[in-house]
Amino acid sequence: MPYDLETRLVVGVASSAVFNLTESDRVFRSEGEEGYRAFQEKHLNDPLPRGIAFPFIKRLLSLNDLSINNLDPLVEVILLSRNDPDTGLRVMKTIAHYGLNTTRAIFMQGKSPYEYIPALNISLFLSSNKADVDAAINAGYPAGQALDSKFEDDEEDRMLRIAFDFDGVVAGDESEAVMQHSGLSDSHEHEVKNVMQPHNPGPLKNFLVRMANIQSVEEVYKTNHSGYSNRLRISIVTSRNAPSHERALKTLKSWGVMANDAFFLGGIEKSKVLKTLRPHIFFDDQSGHLTRASSIVPSIHIPFGVMNTKMV
Repeated sequence: MPYDLETRLVVGVASSAVFNLTESDRVFRSEGEEGYRAFQEKHLNDPLPRGIAFPFIKRLLSLNDLSINNLDPLVEVILLSRNDPDTGLRVMKTIAHYGLNTTRAIFMQGKSPYEYIPALNISLFLSSNKADVDAAINAGYPAGQALDSKFEDDEEDRMLRIAFDFDGVVAGDESEAVMQHSGLSDSHEHEVKNVMQPHNPGPLKNFLVRMANIQSVEEVYKTNHSGYSNRLRISIVTSRNAPSHERALKTLKSWGVMANDAFFLGGIEKSKVLKTLRPHIFFDDQSGHLTRASSIVPSIHIPFGVMNTKMV
């Protein structure tokens, strides 16, 4: 019987997002493909250091213990690699070394495998390669660039805290476009006028909904396991404020999502909140917000919408 991906959350990751490939990249640039191949073979059994998205991926996979059937996991993480199978072997050995339950992989020598995102029902693709992420977003796929960020992996912290910006990330950028074209006052007026109309989905809408579904599974698990404490926490951290907050909340509700936290900051620097919130991953579409955020928490750039089009 085929292994069905439609019923579970699927995340695609490039090795550059999960592991620190600084040394490997240096060898590739200085010694070319043959030198790179020899380097990886020599260090085949040396685990790669942990990278930006490692704490997120580890905790995401740990949620599979909520499933009533080990053969039917809630989460599937698939490696999508530009390496060929031989040079990618070190990455697979590193995955096994850290005990990450990831067994499926695509290796495409010198070519980004992002075109396989829909075939694998992937709700989120993470890579540090900007060109690959831009191409995926331009094709309409859910992708984010892992930025060079500060991160910690506290082994005793079992919580998974995920923080999302709203416009241009989980929702479309219609309201941001109004804001950029007509200003704050007209933007508020636009949101009040359309308060009953849910926003169009953004790149990570399906990922957010899948995460909310896992929260529902967690609530059922909690009723059957006395003393269990919830491990998954979802936060919205947005520059919106009243009266534009109401449409955002109604949109989430229409998708069946209820965030644990919502920060409507109205221009307050997001990093001030993120420092206390300490998410294991933060998604935003604006580079200006991410410059400061990445000095505090693992940060992912979603290069979608008007704020990124203006930069081209």
